[in-house]
Amino acid sequence: MIQQVLDRVAGYERRFNTLFEEYFDTLSAGVDAPSFSRFTPDCLQLLRELSLRGGKRMRVVLLHEAARLVTGEPVEGLDAAALSVELLQTHGLVHDDLIDDCPTRRGGPSTYYAYRERFPGHPQTALGLTVLAGDLALALSLQVLLDAKLPVAVRHAMVEVQTRAAADTFVGQITDLERDFTAVADERILHCVADYKSARYSILAPMQLGLLAAGGEPDLFEQDLREYARLAGICGQMRDDYLDLFGDAATMGKPTGTDIRDGKQSYTVSALLSAVDGSERAVVRAALGDPSCTPETIAAVREIGESRGVTVRMQADMRRYAEQASTVAAGWRSRWREEAVTFFEYLPLWGVERAM
Repeated sequence: MIQQVLDRVAGYERRFNTLFEEYFDTLSAGVDAPSFSRFTPDCLQLLRELSLRGGKRMRVVLLHEAARLVTGEPVEGLDAAALSVELLQTHGLVHDDLIDDCPTRRGGPSTYYAYRERFPGHPQTALGLTVLAGDLALALSLQVLLDAKLPVAVRHAMVEVQTRAAADTFVGQITDLERDFTAVADERILHCVADYKSARYSILAPMQLGLLAAGGEPDLFEQDLREYARLAGICGQMRDDYLDLFGDAATMGKPTGTDIRDGKQSYTVSALLSAVDGSERAVVRAALGDPSCTPETIAAVREIGESRGVTVRMQADMRRYAEQASTVAAGWRSRWREEAVTFFEYLPLWGVERAM
């Protein structure tokens, strides 16, 4: 069973990567831009490069598996929905890297730093074009749904899902920045930010879109879907925060210790501060929010975390929330197809295993 699921996941990724490349091959003809504009095709090229440069495509997987909850037959509309969720992700990556002043993404330059290199003497131009590139990706994510060959009611329902997901994500980004102005971000705040910032657009929206495309009625099961997304999202955000300090930079395609240097009140930072005192706490506090923090200092903070059991406790917390999400999914057997339910049961636990 597990191998069958992994084969399906790999198949979704391969097929979507081809679809995404074909979408960008024809995109320039579909964007109404003045013939003299050089900046517009350059923007589209940067979006293409970022979008096609890797990514696990788990939102696409969730979308397809949500449709399989209803039917094992091919479903119209999943391609448009898949393009929409990944274009919304591209929008998020562009803006995230701008907010975080991050030079790399997926093993290449972030859109912000690509524009900074193009316009070294015009920082405001680089800033403005980055914001607009992200905005264009958001608009395109809605446009592909509006253009889909689906019944009007389904198209509009899908657009509503993505519009709400985008709005929730913006609120999540705002509260994420606000969180770092609190003395200590407690678990309630961290969970809330994880829900708004990532769970709703990365998990809930793809599942809703998949059900809509397959003729399901996600509104009837909104509470269950939201709870599953929230728990899986918390687990996923914990994993991302964990990997930011304890992960492998080459595998992630970006340097470790970013949250420490940025002074973010992440799950990992919260766990570190609750586990240390004395000289070790002083080391962590000195590194926190220091953009010039050296790799050696980050390595020292990592070693402190490992020696104080932070890795073990975070792994246990991730597994606890993954198991709770799995329990929610197990309750779907009475209404949806067994094979797809099993996938959603296994998925959060698989995510935890990948982090360890």
